[in-house]
Amino acid sequence: RRRGLSIAFASSSMLVLGAFIAMLWSQLGRPPLRTMGETRLWYSFFALFAGLFTYIRWRYRWILSFSTVLAAVFILINILRPEIHDQTLMPALQSPWFIPHVTVYMFSYSFLGCAFLLAVVGLFTSKNNVMSAADTLIYIGMAFLTFGMLSGALWAKEAWGHYWNWDPKETWALITWLSYMLYIHLRLSGRTSRRMLCLLLIFSFMCLQMCWWGVNYLPTASD
Repeated sequence: RRRGLSIAFASSSMLVLGAFIAMLWSQLGRPPLRTMGETRLWYSFFALFAGLFTYIRWRYRWILSFSTVLAAVFILINILRPEIHDQTLMPALQSPWFIPHVTVYMFSYSFLGCAFLLAVVGLFTSKNNVMSAADTLIYIGMAFLTFGMLSGALWAKEAWGHYWNWDPKETWALITWLSYMLYIHLRLSGRTSRRMLCLLLIFSFMCLQMCWWGVNYLPTASD
Protein backbone atom coordinates (compact mmCIF):
# COMPACT_ATOMS: atom_id res chain seq x y z
CA ARG A 1 0.00 0.00 0.00
CA ARG A 2 2.83 2.42 0.82
CA ARG A 3 4.50 1.55 -2.48
CA GLY A 4 1.33 2.43 -4.35
CA LEU A 5 1.06 5.74 -2.51
CA SER A 6 4.69 6.56 -3.26
CA ILE A 7 4.16 5.93 -6.96
CA ALA A 8 0.93 7.94 -6.94
CA PHE A 9 2.50 10.94 -5.18
CA ALA A 10 5.60 10.89 -7.40
CA SER A 11 3.44 10.68 -10.52
CA SER A 12 1.26 13.54 -9.27
CA SER A 13 4.36 15.64 -8.63
CA MET A 14 5.48 15.05 -12.22
CA LEU A 15 2.08 16.09 -13.54
CA VAL A 16 2.07 19.29 -11.47
CA LEU A 17 5.62 20.20 -12.51
CA GLY A 18 4.85 19.37 -16.12
CA ALA A 19 1.79 21.61 -16.02
CA PHE A 20 3.88 24.41 -14.51
CA ILE A 21 6.49 24.10 -17.29
CA ALA A 22 3.71 24.22 -19.89
CA MET A 23 2.21 27.36 -18.32
CA LEU A 24 5.63 28.98 -18.06
CA TRP A 25 6.20 28.16 -21.73
CA SER A 26 2.95 29.91 -22.60
CA GLN A 27 3.70 32.90 -20.37
CA LEU A 28 7.22 33.46 -21.72
CA GLY A 29 6.15 32.93 -25.31
CA ARG A 30 9.10 30.58 -25.85
CA PRO A 31 10.31 27.24 -24.53
CA PRO A 32 11.74 27.66 -20.99
CA LEU A 33 15.15 26.29 -21.92
CA ARG A 34 17.40 29.32 -22.18
CA THR A 35 18.69 29.96 -18.66
CA MET A 36 20.31 27.62 -16.15
CA GLY A 37 17.27 28.02 -13.90
CA GLU A 38 14.96 26.93 -16.69
CA THR A 39 17.06 23.84 -17.43
CA ARG A 40 16.86 23.07 -13.71
CA LEU A 41 13.09 22.85 -14.09
CA TRP A 42 13.44 20.28 -16.86
CA TYR A 43 16.08 18.37 -14.92
CA SER A 44 13.77 18.30 -11.89
CA PHE A 45 10.98 16.89 -14.04
CA PHE A 46 13.16 14.20 -15.60
CA ALA A 47 14.88 13.43 -12.28
CA LEU A 48 11.48 12.58 -10.84
CA PHE A 49 10.83 10.37 -13.86
CA ALA A 50 14.21 8.61 -13.59
CA GLY A 51 13.81 8.11 -9.84
CA LEU A 52 10.32 6.73 -10.31
CA PHE A 53 11.50 4.43 -13.12
CA THR A 54 14.34 3.10 -10.94
CA TYR A 55 12.02 2.61 -7.99
CA ILE A 56 9.41 0.71 -10.01
CA ARG A 57 11.99 -1.41 -11.83
CA TRP A 58 14.44 -2.23 -9.01
CA ARG A 59 12.64 -0.96 -5.88
CA TYR A 60 15.45 1.32 -4.75
CA ARG A 61 13.42 3.52 -2.42
CA TRP A 62 16.31 5.80 -1.55
CA ILE A 63 16.76 6.86 -5.19
CA LEU A 64 13.12 7.95 -5.40
CA SER A 65 13.57 9.89 -2.16
CA PHE A 66 16.81 11.48 -3.39
CA SER A 67 15.39 12.49 -6.78
CA THR A 68 12.34 13.99 -5.07
CA VAL A 69 14.46 16.04 -2.66
CA LEU A 70 16.76 17.15 -5.50
CA ALA A 71 13.79 18.27 -7.60
CA ALA A 72 12.31 20.13 -4.62
CA VAL A 73 15.60 21.95 -3.96
CA PHE A 74 15.95 23.02 -7.61
CA ILE A 75 12.35 24.21 -7.71
CA LEU A 76 12.81 26.15 -4.46
CA ILE A 77 15.89 27.88 -5.92
CA ASN A 78 13.83 28.96 -8.92
CA ILE A 79 10.99 30.20 -6.72
CA LEU A 80 13.42 32.33 -4.72
CA ARG A 81 15.01 33.69 -7.91
CA PRO A 82 12.17 34.52 -10.33
CA GLU A 83 14.42 36.93 -12.23
CA ILE A 84 16.13 34.00 -13.96
CA HIS A 85 13.21 33.79 -16.39
CA ASP A 86 13.65 36.21 -19.29
CA GLN A 87 11.33 36.42 -22.28
CA THR A 88 14.08 37.33 -24.73
CA LEU A 89 15.50 34.62 -26.96
CA MET A 90 18.63 35.30 -29.01
CA PRO A 91 18.47 34.48 -32.74
CA ALA A 92 20.82 31.50 -32.43
CA LEU A 93 18.34 29.82 -30.08
CA GLN A 94 15.41 30.30 -32.45
CA SER A 95 16.03 26.96 -34.14
CA PRO A 96 13.86 23.83 -34.40
CA TRP A 97 16.81 21.86 -33.02
CA PHE A 98 16.99 23.93 -29.83
CA ILE A 99 14.08 22.25 -28.02
CA PRO A 100 14.94 18.58 -28.76
CA HIS A 101 18.62 19.20 -28.07
CA VAL A 102 18.15 20.62 -24.56
CA THR A 103 15.24 18.42 -23.46
CA VAL A 104 16.95 15.23 -24.62
CA TYR A 105 20.10 16.23 -22.77
CA MET A 106 18.15 16.88 -19.56
CA PHE A 107 16.43 13.51 -19.90
CA SER A 108 19.80 11.84 -20.41
CA TYR A 109 21.37 13.68 -17.47
CA SER A 110 18.64 12.46 -15.13
CA PHE A 111 19.24 8.78 -15.97
CA LEU A 112 23.00 9.17 -15.80
CA GLY A 113 22.55 10.86 -12.43
CA CYS A 114 20.73 7.81 -11.08
CA ALA A 115 23.52 5.61 -12.47
CA PHE A 116 26.02 7.79 -10.61
CA LEU A 117 24.21 7.18 -7.32
CA LEU A 118 24.23 3.42 -7.94
CA ALA A 119 27.96 3.58 -8.73
CA VAL A 120 28.61 5.25 -5.37
CA VAL A 121 26.60 2.51 -3.67
CA GLY A 122 28.47 -0.08 -5.73
CA LEU A 123 31.73 0.95 -4.08
CA PHE A 124 30.41 -0.25 -0.73
CA THR A 125 28.31 -3.28 -1.63
CA SER A 126 28.82 -6.53 -3.51
CA LYS A 127 25.24 -6.88 -4.78
CA ASN A 128 25.30 -7.66 -8.50
CA ASN A 129 21.89 -6.12 -9.13
CA VAL A 130 23.30 -2.66 -8.38
CA MET A 131 25.63 -2.81 -11.37
CA SER A 132 22.97 -4.39 -13.57
CA ALA A 133 20.60 -1.54 -12.75
CA ALA A 134 23.35 1.02 -13.42
CA ASP A 135 24.01 -0.61 -16.80
CA THR A 136 20.38 -0.24 -17.87
CA LEU A 137 20.36 3.40 -16.81
CA ILE A 138 23.64 4.01 -18.65
CA TYR A 139 22.34 2.47 -21.87
CA ILE A 140 19.20 4.62 -21.76
CA GLY A 141 21.15 7.73 -20.82
CA MET A 142 23.80 7.19 -23.49
CA ALA A 143 21.23 6.65 -26.22
CA PHE A 144 19.67 10.03 -25.49
CA LEU A 145 23.06 11.67 -24.87
CA THR A 146 24.16 10.57 -28.34
CA PHE A 147 21.01 11.97 -29.92
CA GLY A 148 21.57 15.19 -27.97
CA MET A 149 25.09 15.56 -29.39
CA LEU A 150 23.90 14.89 -32.95
CA SER A 151 21.01 17.35 -32.67
CA GLY A 152 23.41 19.87 -31.15
CA ALA A 153 25.72 19.51 -34.15
CA LEU A 154 22.83 20.08 -36.55
CA TRP A 155 21.75 23.10 -34.51
CA ALA A 156 25.31 24.49 -34.59
CA LYS A 157 25.46 24.04 -38.36
CA GLU A 158 22.20 25.95 -38.80
CA ALA A 159 23.05 28.73 -36.32
CA TRP A 160 26.80 29.23 -36.82
CA GLY A 161 27.63 27.43 -40.05
CA HIS A 162 29.76 24.68 -38.48
CA TYR A 163 28.88 21.30 -37.00
CA TRP A 164 31.69 21.50 -34.42
CA ASN A 165 33.82 24.38 -33.16
CA TRP A 166 35.74 22.77 -30.24
CA ASP A 167 34.53 25.37 -27.75
CA PRO A 168 34.64 24.36 -24.03
CA LYS A 169 31.02 23.16 -24.02
CA GLU A 170 31.50 20.92 -27.04
CA THR A 171 34.86 19.65 -25.85
CA TRP A 172 33.51 18.58 -22.45
CA ALA A 173 30.45 17.07 -24.12
CA LEU A 174 32.76 14.87 -26.17
CA ILE A 175 34.88 13.97 -23.12
CA THR A 176 31.71 12.98 -21.27
CA TRP A 177 30.45 10.86 -24.16
CA LEU A 178 33.81 9.10 -24.59
CA SER A 179 34.05 8.43 -20.86
CA TYR A 180 30.66 6.71 -20.76
CA MET A 181 31.51 4.80 -23.94
CA LEU A 182 34.70 3.60 -22.26
CA TYR A 183 32.62 2.34 -19.33
CA ILE A 184 30.32 0.42 -21.67
CA HIS A 185 33.30 -1.11 -23.48
CA LEU A 186 35.07 -2.15 -20.28
CA ARG A 187 31.86 -3.44 -18.74
CA LEU A 188 31.10 -5.65 -21.74
CA SER A 189 34.70 -6.89 -21.99
CA GLY A 190 34.44 -8.27 -18.43
CA ARG A 191 38.13 -7.68 -17.67
CA THR A 192 37.78 -4.67 -15.38
CA SER A 193 37.18 -4.83 -11.64
CA ARG A 194 33.88 -3.72 -10.21
CA ARG A 195 35.55 -0.98 -8.17
CA MET A 196 37.28 0.52 -11.22
CA LEU A 197 33.99 0.51 -13.14
CA CYS A 198 32.25 2.35 -10.30
CA LEU A 199 35.06 4.90 -10.15
CA LEU A 200 34.84 5.39 -13.91
CA LEU A 201 31.10 6.04 -13.64
CA ILE A 202 31.72 8.59 -10.90
CA PHE A 203 34.40 10.28 -13.03
CA SER A 204 32.06 10.30 -16.04
CA PHE A 205 29.36 12.02 -14.03
CA MET A 206 31.84 14.65 -12.89
CA CYS A 207 32.66 15.28 -16.55
CA LEU A 208 28.93 15.62 -17.20
CA GLN A 209 28.65 18.27 -14.48
CA MET A 210 31.58 20.11 -16.03
CA CYS A 211 29.81 20.00 -19.39
CA TRP A 212 26.48 21.17 -17.97
CA TRP A 213 27.46 24.09 -15.76
CA GLY A 214 31.16 23.89 -14.91
CA VAL A 215 32.25 25.40 -18.23
CA ASN A 216 30.45 28.60 -17.26
CA TYR A 217 33.23 29.26 -14.75
CA LEU A 218 36.12 28.73 -17.16
CA PRO A 219 38.05 31.88 -18.15
CA THR A 220 37.32 31.28 -21.86
CA ALA A 221 33.56 31.07 -21.22
CA SER A 222 33.29 34.86 -21.08
CA ASP A 223 35.45 35.53 -24.17
